[in-house]
Amino acid sequence: MRQCLISPEKGYYTRQNAGHDQFGVKGDFVTSPEISQVFGELVGIWLYTEWLAQGQKDKIQIIEVGPGRGTLMDDVLRTISTFKSFAKSIDAVYLVEASPYLQEHQAKLLSSTGKLNALETGNPIQFTSPSKHIPGSEIKWCEDIKFLSYEETSTPFIIAHEFFDALPIHVFQNTASSSIPASSTILTPTGPIKPKSGPQTPKNQWHEFVVSPIQPPDPEDVTSSKTEDKEREEFHLTVSKSPTPHSLYLPQTSPRYKALESTPNAIIEISPESLTYASDFATRIGGSNPTSTSTPSTSPSAFPSTSSKSTPKSSTTPYKKPTPSGCALILDYGPLHTIPTNTLRGIRSHRPCSPFTSPGLVDLSADVDFVALAESALNASPGVEVHGPVEQDYFLSSLGIKERAERLVSRAGDEETRKRLEGGWKRLVDRGPTGMGRIYKAMAIVPYVGRSGEVRRPVGFGGRVVG
Repeated sequence: MRQCLISPEKGYYTRQNAGHDQFGVKGDFVTSPEISQVFGELVGIWLYTEWLAQGQKDKIQIIEVGPGRGTLMDDVLRTISTFKSFAKSIDAVYLVEASPYLQEHQAKLLSSTGKLNALETGNPIQFTSPSKHIPGSEIKWCEDIKFLSYEETSTPFIIAHEFFDALPIHVFQNTASSSIPASSTILTPTGPIKPKSGPQTPKNQWHEFVVSPIQPPDPEDVTSSKTEDKEREEFHLTVSKSPTPHSLYLPQTSPRYKALESTPNAIIEISPESLTYASDFATRIGGSNPTSTSTPSTSPSAFPSTSSKSTPKSSTTPYKKPTPSGCALILDYGPLHTIPTNTLRGIRSHRPCSPFTSPGLVDLSADVDFVALAESALNASPGVEVHGPVEQDYFLSSLGIKERAERLVSRAGDEETRKRLEGGWKRLVDRGPTGMGRIYKAMAIVPYVGRSGEVRRPVGFGGRVVG
């Protein structure tokens, strides 16, 4: 998935094809910010309510991972600019983006100059540019969140909209009567591994789905001519013949997976990179938990900072934050409570397609395991709590999407605009079988209050505006 999506030359998000855009009506898919400006406005208002609830702190860092064309951030910052005190508290806006092509799009939309100012080689921040909406604040770009240092005095407000669904997954199937012969050798990126124990008694074990090539059709086969005009799949998923290093380890990282280890043919999807990001978000907000061992991969190390109050994180040095502060808002699609299964998909020109055709030209995604993200966040930091997931309809309705949309509709100058505004907000909260209001979910990571009997639910998750 990673190679197909962000390979430097031919990745889906990194390629530059003249006349083709991945986003929007003319592209392959439409996201919520493109459907209605109200979506981004409500996200901005949600950040404002968190700022109020946490005591109106200064030195706020607005961070968005996977900002796409910048449409969501444009609406968020435009909304924040109307709250003058909040806007003045913003230290910088960080966009975590791996695609140079999309970085240019974001600069044109969000910067007062429309240009990227390159920094010296070796600087973890690649580009900067003055913000169009927040005077005196800079927008800064980096390829990975690991390049943003941890600062004890900063308050990170993190947005992840349709980000986790694009991170790579591992798929495992529970296989009965499986064993690892003593003589077998497992090939790994660091070299071959031979089991230390002897032959095992056959039992249920997890095997990994791996991508395998499909035998090309016989050119003399007359039946193959029936599909010659249709793009053929060059690869497909097959179950590994024996357990792999990932299948021996990842399903052991959560009680949810262990509960299925005796269920033949059970299928689970695990995204270690997603868990790493959730852990990173939590650590930035609440500090790290030195006893955490459940996250399957170490969170990214931060790039060393010249600031005396900035702390690079490592797997051996816990990051201590005296007072937890900040928040992370995750908006994506996936089940509320269950483990995703068989969700790898491709989409092209607004239509589902095989994820194994036209690599680099097809968007790939998989359902997000929200419970796994919550587990990872809570295991990573003692200073955070997690709320949700809740359905997008509930989240947006709690923030007043109907009232805001009706206000915009009343100001519309023509019937076409009124219909577009009306249809847009209703699409976001549609609760039909495939409606966005039901399929999409919202989850929040916020500071842990820690006082007995006191619970502060964020707005959109059963709470109200405080502060």
